[in-house]
Amino acid sequence: MRKPASLVPWLSEVELQEWVRDSSTAAEQTRRLVIWLTHFGKWHAAEIADMVAVSVQAVWKWVGEYNKRGPSGLSRQGRGGRRWSYLTEEQEEELLRSIKDRALEGDVLTAKQVLPLVRKAAGCDVSLAYVYKLLHRHGWRKLGPRPHHVKGDANAREEFKKNSRN
Repeated sequence: MRKPASLVPWLSEVELQEWVRDSSTAAEQTRRLVIWLTHFGKWHAAEIADMVAVSVQAVWKWVGEYNKRGPSGLSRQGRGGRRWSYLTEEQEEELLRSIKDRALEGDVLTAKQVLPLVRKAAGCDVSLAYVYKLLHRHGWRKLGPRPHHVKGDANAREEFKKNSRN
C-alpha cells in the first residue's frame, strides 16, 4: 500500500481548522475534510475515502490540487458548461428576436432558412447542427404551420366550405 500523502504547508494548523469550518457547500466541506484528515490523521487515501464516502481517486486528486495550488485549488466551478461559442448569448437573443418577428407574421421558418442568418451574424461558417442547438438553447421548438394563412380571407374560406362538393 502507498504511504500516506503529505501536504504542502500552505496554511498553519489554526488556519486549516478555520478553512475547513468556513466551507459553504457540502461538496466543498467534503473536499476540505479530506485535506484535514490527510494532514492530521496521516491515514492512507483508501481509509480517508471510506470515512468520507468518496473514491480513492478523488482523495488523491484533491490532495494533489491542494499541494499544487493551495486552498484555492479546491474551489472550482465544475466540468460542465459552455466553453466556446460563435456568438455571445446576447447576440444569439438579438438574432432570434429578429427571426421571431418573421415567425409571428406567419412565415414558416426552418433551420436551413435560419442557417445563412446565423452564418452572417457569426462571421464564419457554422453547421446546421449548431443552428439546431442554438434554437434548442433558447427554448424554440418545432411547431407545425398554422391551419390558415395569416392573410387569408375567412369569409372566402367559409363560402368554399359551403359550396364545394363533399
